[in-house]
Amino acid sequence: MFYLSRRQVMLGGAAGASAFGTGAFGNGAFAASGIQPFGAVPSERQAAWHRLETYGFVHFTINTFTDREWGYGDEPASLFNPSDFSADQIVDAAQAGGLNALILTAKHHDGFCLWASAYTEHSIKNSPYKAGKGDIVRELAEACARKGLKFGTYLSPWDRNHAEYGRDAYVRYYHNQLEELTTQYGPLFEVWFDGANGGDGYYGGARERRRIDGATYYQWDRVRDIVRRNRPQAVMFADAHMDIRWVGNEEGHAGDPCWPTVDATPFTKAKGNSGTRNGDIWNPAETDVSIRRGWFWHADEAPRSAANLLRLYFESVGRGSNLLLNMAPDRRGRVPDEDVRELKAWKALRDQLYAVNLAKGATVTASSHLSSHYKAAKLLSDTAYWAAKTEDRSGAWVEVKLPTAQTFDVIRLAEDIGLGVRVESFAIDIFKAGGWQQVAQHQCIAYKRFVLLPEPVTTDRVRVRFVKADASPVIGQFALFLKPAVVEAPQIQRDRAGMVTLLAANPKALIYFTTDGSIPSVSSPVYTQAVSLVNGGLINAVARLPDGTVSEVSSASFDVSSASWSLVKPDVMPFSDAKFSGPVDDAYELIIDLSRSYDLLGITLSPGEVNPLLSEGPPAGYQIWISTDGQNWGALVAQGEFSNIANSRAVQTVRFKTSVNGRFVRLVLPQPVVGSKKVAFKDLGIVTR
Repeated sequence: MFYLSRRQVMLGGAAGASAFGTGAFGNGAFAASGIQPFGAVPSERQAAWHRLETYGFVHFTINTFTDREWGYGDEPASLFNPSDFSADQIVDAAQAGGLNALILTAKHHDGFCLWASAYTEHSIKNSPYKAGKGDIVRELAEACARKGLKFGTYLSPWDRNHAEYGRDAYVRYYHNQLEELTTQYGPLFEVWFDGANGGDGYYGGARERRRIDGATYYQWDRVRDIVRRNRPQAVMFADAHMDIRWVGNEEGHAGDPCWPTVDATPFTKAKGNSGTRNGDIWNPAETDVSIRRGWFWHADEAPRSAANLLRLYFESVGRGSNLLLNMAPDRRGRVPDEDVRELKAWKALRDQLYAVNLAKGATVTASSHLSSHYKAAKLLSDTAYWAAKTEDRSGAWVEVKLPTAQTFDVIRLAEDIGLGVRVESFAIDIFKAGGWQQVAQHQCIAYKRFVLLPEPVTTDRVRVRFVKADASPVIGQFALFLKPAVVEAPQIQRDRAGMVTLLAANPKALIYFTTDGSIPSVSSPVYTQAVSLVNGGLINAVARLPDGTVSEVSSASFDVSSASWSLVKPDVMPFSDAKFSGPVDDAYELIIDLSRSYDLLGITLSPGEVNPLLSEGPPAGYQIWISTDGQNWGALVAQGEFSNIANSRAVQTVRFKTSVNGRFVRLVLPQPVVGSKKVAFKDLGIVTR
């Protein structure tokens, strides 16, 4: 294993010294500091990865031209033909958002390669782009190098195109492609291995389902050897057994706490989200999320707002994780203008946040300090640290006295992770009305921690108490900030009865809305109760704070609701139930009476949250028939898969090739996603417009 375990570090010697990549001393000079590391510590490459904090994904491949999230593998290379590809524009967009690196999907699950791989014809060399002479990997790598961004690659282990997938020959092919990507494109900061493995595919024309053991099939020891030999400074990402781990969701939030260590038990989403306190392995979480609903570009999707991205920043970087934000170039091969606008606005909010450190000029006192090297004043340093005496670990405190009273709602702290994760829990107090008042308590500081208070406070004295610590706290980078005045746009939800609910992220906000297509203003109706849109329609909404701060507009367009529908099959569950849940180890068949005929263009399915303890999972695929009488069904109107539904809670839309008139919908869901025994999901809808 290339991890540094607690046993290795506590024993000292070469393992502990070589791991020391951060901290005030450098070069593992623990003896001079008087402090020995506690538990697992990061390797040098992991420490360098922590310092990146925010960087970008680029999902761009043949799926961009097929409107899919997961290609099946049978897409002809001729489809890949960006009209105006610009690697420089993509890098400029990333820098506009303050991203420090980019990771490109060099090969996604469909197997199409964005470089002219010597080992397959299913690549850019057989596309119209630059008459087969293009190389998107090289163009983006060189643009990153020119503009000072680090570069990484994504190489999907699953390949739905390759005829030998599931057999030994494919593993050799995969290793050969990894050799190409790690030797031909310069330095890499990260190599990304997706967790989606095995299932239906084209597979050279076989068109069948193939199963593999993801833990053993790809020969991960060999994979790690290739990357270590060719790019020793690159971290590797996967669910488990790599340098960094998946955070367990694609929604943009790390756990609270989110420990950077794990134990050797099997990976679960919950473990990815929270880590393991005092785990033997340094394996921090990477929080991946897309700026749009999907990972690839789709014309009907809009980007997240800057306000929403700021919240995700606090819920990822602010909890010690790194934020991997996906950008989806369009069919030109450029990041859309509206996405760039939100990226710029997001960076402007962070710049505003950091513009004034309200703790500047403060004086610091502490319950104790270990030595002159660790005096209390070092708490305010970005490069040095305060440390308490060993006997003063739990119950230690530092007090920050400001020159004048300040108003703030963000407190920043950091541990010297080169000395391990030493603090388990801590509290923040402010001095007010002649006494100390606790305003926050959390677990885990680790690489960096932002404590975001529910509302601003004003004081001239702040105290940090270390409620529980396994070793003497070693803390720096203390700062106080006031979050920019910004409010997220309201969330818009509709239930099966056609009633629309508007939800504000900030409870102090008023919501103004319209249903006539106009932009809401203070003269628009104020939301006080659910709005009826039984027959569909458009609703626009904004949130407005008492100080006049107004959100961006959130919009939702609804089709006909299910208020008048009835469930014909199965008839044992009322259609109004909170979720649909099928039989164990069997296909789930539903027949729905829409109460009248429609010209149907498709259906929607909302996966919602399912209960893994009940072996539930969203459906992996679908088969759909339409009937006018509920008896004669004719031919299938659609069949396929719900791409990435295991991890994404976004609404899935299935569009028919042509409009189909009917009153009854028959939906067969053959099986749930891998790892579940029965299909379960939240809701269904129809597309008529």
